[in-house]
Amino acid sequence: MANAMLKVRDLSMRFGGLLAVNGVALDVNEREIISVIGPNGAGKTTVFNCISGFYTPTGGNINYKGQEIHTLADYKISRLGMVRTFQHVRLFSQMTVIENLLVAQHRHVNTNLFSGLFKTPSYRKKEQESIDRAVYWLKKVNLLEFANREAGNLAYGQQRRLEIARCMVTEPGLLMLDEPAAGLNPKETKELDELIVSLKEDYNVSILLIEHDMNLVMGISDRIYVINQGQPLASGTPDQIKANPDVIKAYLGEV
Repeated sequence: MANAMLKVRDLSMRFGGLLAVNGVALDVNEREIISVIGPNGAGKTTVFNCISGFYTPTGGNINYKGQEIHTLADYKISRLGMVRTFQHVRLFSQMTVIENLLVAQHRHVNTNLFSGLFKTPSYRKKEQESIDRAVYWLKKVNLLEFANREAGNLAYGQQRRLEIARCMVTEPGLLMLDEPAAGLNPKETKELDELIVSLKEDYNVSILLIEHDMNLVMGISDRIYVINQGQPLASGTPDQIKANPDVIKAYLGEV
């Protein structure tokens, strides 16, 4: 797709003698929810780590909004507007809920030493804007009442929502979610489903999703890519994927 926000072409990643990912290609367009599925060990998280800059791929090309990013460090990619969550929750557990959102914004707010030391009007304005954004997103994910609680003391499902809020407070263009429904109960999964769709519909954010919950994937995805043993197996709409015999044999028949 020529005008895709994110374009991945012929991606490969080798760890010593192990070729973990080989020939993966995918596109993410504006305001689109794209899922990447496959069996455990298929290479999905490795693909995420290459796209987000945690790994430098062995081969291939990754382009985000017209810029080649496959050689950039993760923090530089984040500043371009591509942010992510992880399989296992990564929060500043001893900081409060709202502090987690404020810290996330410091990487995206340009201030100089003078402004910070002397609390200039421009610094105070940016500081208040950061607080306002944090409060807004805590309301959005139903965590405002826990704003001053240590993040490590939240329930697991709440920590998952806080991770998403921490990403969204930086106003990204592309949000990458690595198994966000893992460990959630049915009620929490339904709330997550609604939140992800809202991010696309109300905030024009594109979503790239790894997930094993097929009800969630089939219910919210615009398109799906299937990876098996590190290689692309199929791509298409949810209906096309559900009807693909190769996908059923390799993956859907297992779940």
